[in-house]
Amino acid sequence: MEKILVSACLLGAPLRYDGADNRCDHPLLDRWSRQGRLIDICPETAGGLPTPRPPAERRGGRVVTARGDDLTEAFSRGAAAAVDLCRTHDIRLALLAARSPSCGNRMIYDGRFSGRLIPGAGVTAERLQAIGVRVFEPAQIDELAATLNRLETENAHA
Repeated sequence: MEKILVSACLLGAPLRYDGADNRCDHPLLDRWSRQGRLIDICPETAGGLPTPRPPAERRGGRVVTARGDDLTEAFSRGAAAAVDLCRTHDIRLALLAARSPSCGNRMIYDGRFSGRLIPGAGVTAERLQAIGVRVFEPAQIDELAATLNRLETENAHA
């Protein structure tokens, strides 16, 4: 059975930078949870950051707060923890929070704290993609489900 790495905040854990969650109420998540497919992580807390914490954005290869504090090392440690989980559990699919400097997979904030989104990926999403993990955000859950079905069909015929 294919496992799916998932941002803990999408499952309701209050781990966002502001102490809130990003709960994704979707029947597929409920089904996958009952099936034991989901392996959850918050890369930011796994990297040693507290909750709540100052908002951060990617600025080039760095992750910084609006005050200029460099959080790149913590974000990198969290990404490494996510990679380790994927390797340990042979995970090829991930559902991560959108727009996050850790988890965003298509659009992230521009690094100037302007509220403007730009094409890009968060540190964890980027590292997972580099090892071949397909990363999705909640708006892509149907695409994730189709990919999961395809992988399981291929595995059944192998």
